Amino acid sequence: MATRESLKTIASEVIDKASTDLNELSQEIWKNPELNFNEHHAHKVLTDFLEKYGFDVERHYLLDTAFRATYGGSSGGGLNVCVICEYDALPDIGHACGHNLIAECGAGAGLGIKAALEAAGKPLGRVTVLGTPAEEGGGGKVHLIDGGAFKDIDLAMMCHPMERDINTPSPPALAMIEFYVTFYGKAAHASYAPWEGINALDAAVMFYQNMSVMRQQLKPTWRVHGVITNGGAKPNIIPEKTEVCFYLRTPTSMELEDLKTKTITCAEGAAKSTGCKLEYKFESLMLNLINNKTLAELFAENAKTFGVKFMSKKEEEKLAANGSTDMGNVTYEVPGIHPFFGLQTDIACHTREFTDATGSMEAQEPTLTNAKCLAMTAIDVLCRGEEFMKQIRQEFKEDLKMNKSC
Repeated sequence: MATRESLKTIASEVIDKASTDLNELSQEIWKNPELNFNEHHAHKVLTDFLEKYGFDVERHYLLDTAFRATYGGSSGGGLNVCVICEYDALPDIGHACGHNLIAECGAGAGLGIKAALEAAGKPLGRVTVLGTPAEEGGGGKVHLIDGGAFKDIDLAMMCHPMERDINTPSPPALAMIEFYVTFYGKAAHASYAPWEGINALDAAVMFYQNMSVMRQQLKPTWRVHGVITNGGAKPNIIPEKTEVCFYLRTPTSMELEDLKTKTITCAEGAAKSTGCKLEYKFESLMLNLINNKTLAELFAENAKTFGVKFMSKKEEEKLAANGSTDMGNVTYEVPGIHPFFGLQTDIACHTREFTDATGSMEAQEPTLTNAKCLAMTAIDVLCRGEEFMKQIRQEFKEDLKMNKSC
């Protein structure tokens, strides 16, 4: 009967054997960047790829560009480990967050886990490769959670590329919510009779300035940043309608409530001082990321066998104020991890330079290594079985309790 270590070797060898196909998959996604909920080409190439490699594929799963690919056991039989693919791009600058590599990593890990299940000689459980659209705005995973996509999943994992030497098995990610406000004034000729108007652009600008001034009193780990998305029609018309969007981020969802209240006050103050009316709404709540300690430790142990050097605790502290992800919401549903891995670039993500890095051949080695690490971590859990999973679930319950009380 195959040992746990031999299954890890098999998983790694299968990923290596598929490396050319995996790179072509990544390149197809990278060369054809698609925005949230419109990832039709990525959906096709990923589902075709997984079907080719023997997965049972459900296309358009709950969302038009989501999918679920499964292998092993019948429904309800054994543990079900999930690896996640993301594949949406950013406006104008393409795959500057490396979602083509996240998709490749998830697909590669799925191949490795499937190979281990086939070679085990006994039923170990199941693997699910879940395609999740719209991480860059839209909260695709939140919609999938609401649709019940994680009800039969025991744990979920994915990896995210970063700049050089940013290697950590358990990075932080902030809770985030989007704030949209519309100011309503009264149109008038800006030169002939401006006194007859009520300037909604003034309200938008004052709101923006209120938010900027408020930063002095915000905690160092809180973040607010926004844009005026509609500033009016023409300079010679007093704007009667303007729109502003802000992203609000804090380390925990509980802290986010305080920041939401402060933001509403800033918007209402701007409206009152300019004589405008306003409407506002909050959308797309992303919860902070909860990295399961046991899964993170397993991942780190496996990564070290490939010579991966992780950041020191002091270096990790610099990541305290980070981005946000709807993977955070997933980690409130099931135990999970979201490791970072560094590429051969010193430029941070969400830049054109990072887009170049995610499409380069140099990105392949760390991506495939992390696919192997995810697969090996899954094999650790599957081989140790339900009793070991109980330990992970207990940690998960304790983490939830702590995060919901912060």
